This record gives sequence, structure tokens and C-alpha cells, in this order.
Amino acid sequence: MAIEFGAVRAPRNLVFGAGQRAALPDYAAALGKRALFVTDERMAGEPVFAELHDQLEAAGLAVSVFRGTLPELPAECIADGVTQGRDFGADLIVGIGGGSCMDAAKIMAILLAHGGDIVDYYGEFKVPGPVLPLICVPTTAGTGSEVTPVAVVSDKGRAVKVGIASPYLIPHTAICDPELTYGCPPGLTAVSGADALTHAIEAFTTARRAPGGKLVHEHVFLGKNALSDLYALEAIRLIGRSLARAVHDGSDREARVDMMLGASLAGLAFGTAGTAAAHAVQYPIGALTHTAHGLGVAAMMPYVMEFNLPMATHDMAVIALALGLHVSDRSVEGQAAAAIDGVAALFAEIGIPPDIKTLGMREDKLDWTAEQALAATRLVKNNPRPLDRDSMGLLVTAAYLGDRAMLRHSNSH
Repeated sequence: MAIEFGAVRAPRNLVFGAGQRAALPDYAAALGKRALFVTDERMAGEPVFAELHDQLEAAGLAVSVFRGTLPELPAECIADGVTQGRDFGADLIVGIGGGSCMDAAKIMAILLAHGGDIVDYYGEFKVPGPVLPLICVPTTAGTGSEVTPVAVVSDKGRAVKVGIASPYLIPHTAICDPELTYGCPPGLTAVSGADALTHAIEAFTTARRAPGGKLVHEHVFLGKNALSDLYALEAIRLIGRSLARAVHDGSDREARVDMMLGASLAGLAFGTAGTAAAHAVQYPIGALTHTAHGLGVAAMMPYVMEFNLPMATHDMAVIALALGLHVSDRSVEGQAAAAIDGVAALFAEIGIPPDIKTLGMREDKLDWTAEQALAATRLVKNNPRPLDRDSMGLLVTAAYLGDRAMLRHSNSH
């Protein structure tokens, strides 16, 4: 297909490489005088964190550390951080940690700049202007939040997690140092890496939009395009060759480098193109089963690929080649089918559950899950194959039963 449209939403500065965390103090000093570090208890106790804290102070900044970020990001912990930041007079936010820490930093940057309540910003384009200057430093190779325009939070008043999506949420600077992932345990390496691969696959297979002059202003996620495809394919290549290696041997530095670069590239891809059905279904799955986001999206991914196959055959054939599968002698359809099998096999190798029942999903909640997933319209509208109540119900049921053949049968009708 001819190249018609491309776009990139990205940080002003993106720095990647072993040891590049040393670039943080000079970037911070250029942006503010009073830095609120947003992290969690575990990271705050690491020697490398103390080193960064001291380097910021040596660069002339006053530093306050918020260490109260919790997994899956409940809204209450963000309120505590906002209070701390306001009392401290923070003029700069540094988020360091996994996706929850970076998302917490993003939301605090909104609330410290614009006030109000977190619910005021749920949805797309609700952030009225620039947020507090924001630097993100990931310590897992997963969410890509360091480069994306979205933050996700758990709100007790909502049945499922909710997203805030705005180009203003993209950090000013992202520093991606794979050395910070060397101590990441195998389970977290697997879940975060599977999340990153899912981001790249969904970004590469999202629906295209008509590229009118208003597109970039009317949608945060712009659909499949020439520039996001470049990031997505390279992410698939890097993660495909190194995810299992990083899980099985955390000291494999080459694999750690591939994974961090792959996760950030996947973030650039989906931060512009968007994600789709796997992410939409994960929101209710996560709410019901209290399992990690990366587990849910990865468990769903082979089923979503199977469902989308009729509308994304060529794209999936390209994915098979990017994954390094030996399929050059097959038809396009054969290559596409191999991509789905390849993703399922890779996820099985690193311990991702083969279906959502294994995650703790209950059969009597399948209808509710389908309804809630459909309500995530910013994700559903990106899916290459249109979704309605019946097809979403079929997708969720197949993923519960572990039966991709159900979807294959529906594809042939």
C-alpha cells in the first residue's frame, strides 16, 4: 500500500543506552529547581536510586522523594503524591520505576499544574495545557510509558481501570538505561516484555484512519501509519529474539538491551497508532482477577490476532518475518497463521497463561467482561476488525475456553 500518512508523538529528548542514567542531573537542572521523585518503596531502597538522588542534589536541585506508588496504581496514592509535591513546591517531576511509577508521575504532573480532581481528566484531550516538566526513567522493559501520551489508573468509583490520554502527557525527557533492568526478576521480565510485544503487534495491526488535516487534533491515537510501523516492526524484531533469553537469564546483557530498546520503540509505536482489543478486554479482566496488566493483554493477544486475521493477513505475515520465524516458503496466509502460533509459543515458553480462565476469570462474568471491553471506545475503535456485542462475546469466550479454532471457524463465515 502506498505511504499516505505518518506521525510520531514523542518526548523532546529520548536517550537510550547502558549508563545513560548519568544524563539525568543535567536534564533535570535545565527544567527546574525543586524535583519531586515519584517511585515505589522497592526502588527507593535501591543503591542506584540513592546515587541518582545525590546527583540531582549535587546539580543544585532540592529533591523530595514520593515512594508511595502502588501496583496497578490506585487513585488514592496519587492524591498523596500531589499533596507532597504541592507542599514541597515542586516545579519538576521525575518518575522512576515501572509503568505505575511513570503513570503516577504523569498524573501528578497534571494535577500540580492544573489542579482539580483526577476524574476531570479521564478520557481523551481533557488536559487543558502543558503539565509540570516531566522526566521518566523506566526500570522495566514493558509499558513504554516513558514515551507515551497515556496514563492508566485504578479508581474505586469505577468498575475497571481508566485512562487519561493527551499529547501533553508525553514526558519532556525519557532516559532508558538497560542497566536499570538487570535486577528485574524473571516473572516481571516476562510480564512486562509480553506487554511490550503486545503493544508493538497491536500498533502494527491497528485500523488505518482517513488522513485528513484534522486527524492529529481529533484523535490521540491516530491509527496505523508509516512512521509508527517503523517503530513497531523493529520492536517486534528485538523483543521476538530476546524476550525468552531475558526471562531465562537475567544477566544476558544483550537481551536486556534489546528488551529495553524494544519496549521504548513499542511505546513510540502505540503512543501514536494506539492499541486495540487485547487492551480493551484486559481492563475488565484485570478488575475481576486482580492480575497484572501485562498478563491479561498477553493472554488475550493470540486470540485477538486470530479474530483480526481476515482484516490483517498481510500485516501478520510481516510480523512472522520480523519475529524471525522460518516461513519464507509459505503463502501469505500461511505466514500470517505462523505469526499467531509463534506469539502463542513464545508466551507459553515464558509462562504466560494460555487462556483467561487460568488468570482466574469466571464464566458467569464473560458477558459483563464483553460489555465493559466494548465501553473502552478509544481502544475498540482502533481494532482492524470491527467489534460489536456478539463478536466481542465470541472473542472473550474463545479466550476463556482456550479455543482459537472457534475464532477460525467464525472467520470463515
